[in-house]
Amino acid sequence: MKVWIPHQDGPALLGELPPEVTVEVVEDVSRLPSAVAGVRFWVPPFLAAGDTTALARELPDLAVVQLLSAGADAWAGRVPPGVTLCDARGVHDPSTAEWVVAAILSQLRAFPALARAQARRDWAYDEVAPTDELAGKRVLIVGAGSIGTAVRDRLAPFEVSFTLVARTARPEQGVHGVRELPGLLPEADVVVLLVPLTEQTRGLVDGRFLAAMRDGALLVNAARGPVARTEALTAELRTGRISAALDVTDPEPLPADHELWTLPNVLLTPHVAGSVRGLLPRAYRLVAGQVRRFAAGEPLINTVVDGY
Repeated sequence: MKVWIPHQDGPALLGELPPEVTVEVVEDVSRLPSAVAGVRFWVPPFLAAGDTTALARELPDLAVVQLLSAGADAWAGRVPPGVTLCDARGVHDPSTAEWVVAAILSQLRAFPALARAQARRDWAYDEVAPTDELAGKRVLIVGAGSIGTAVRDRLAPFEVSFTLVARTARPEQGVHGVRELPGLLPEADVVVLLVPLTEQTRGLVDGRFLAAMRDGALLVNAARGPVARTEALTAELRTGRISAALDVTDPEPLPADHELWTLPNVLLTPHVAGSVRGLLPRAYRLVAGQVRRFAAGEPLINTVVDGY
């Protein structure tokens, strides 16, 4: 059984696998290491030119596509019949949660303004002090999956209160349904987006969503750019009524002449929340476990159903 992975360091990170497993590295899908026959398990690269999903249709023996991303939006509904699609749920929890906490603190404590002042060699105490603070804030987490839980756990020591929202309500766990957002948004000081990109979440953050946010609230998007309607978001941020911390945009990369770059109430990072040194070791621990399960005929974890 052949397993294709996208990193030269991958074989060492996988550790010991069953003897019937042969691991080959496919860094570039235009240059395959061997014949397509016999490839049962494929880990596609994070980023590739063109339609990476097309290769799945050329692998006659393919049974599993294991993604390294937490989101499956580029792949959901595009794998051949009979092929199981799995995401990397859990792999990105620590890094993305760290980014969310850092972004919230940076915006509330005016770090972007202070960084600009440092570049000017300007002791800008009178410009920014007193800053806002995280203590006492009401945080609304839209997306109550593993990353949402990781964000909640890391924010808990900061003396904040939480409301979690999922696709469907889970009253026994204190989780609200997405239909309750219109009543929840006006009460939140910080709104964190962590939902996967699906047909249901595309454009979730529109003009009505933004208008429902309280004055002075902070919107944090660590999900996918198209979860927010960029035109509506830019228009609302232009007023200065709310602020934002964005790790993702639509389009992405954001064009150099886009207004979001220059708005003083926006912290913008280039989709780096999950890009940390510990990512590949965590990712390949998941891959190794999945390969062992598949080889043993055991059920796989993190299977994607309806885009989730």
